[in-house]
Amino acid sequence: MESLAAAKCVACRAGAPTVTPDEVAELHPQVPEWELVEVDGVERLRRVFSFDDFAGALAFANEVGELAEREGHHPALLVEWGRTTVSWWTHKIRGLHRNDFVMAAKTDRITRLG
Repeated sequence: MESLAAAKCVACRAGAPTVTPDEVAELHPQVPEWELVEVDGVERLRRVFSFDDFAGALAFANEVGELAEREGHHPALLVEWGRTTVSWWTHKIRGLHRNDFVMAAKTDRITRLG
């Protein structure tokens, strides 16, 4: 099975199905540090990354932003002193798609490479 971090995002149209509970059970263990949360009725993947200062948190957010532009899939980013919160979900379908798990894995890879 291809690792999530090596996968590419696929185009997703409005009306595409969200991941099923079985798919979540398969995909979530591959990004175990990400929590499944619901915000305004929409399931999301969320993780808080810690840094020594604001500059580190901002630099990480910029790397995630560059990744998002390359993949054509964009998260919510909250940058604070010493932390960046990243939330992935697919806006067009108001929920989780396989792409969100792919991007979570790619985000994790940034922290290991940095």
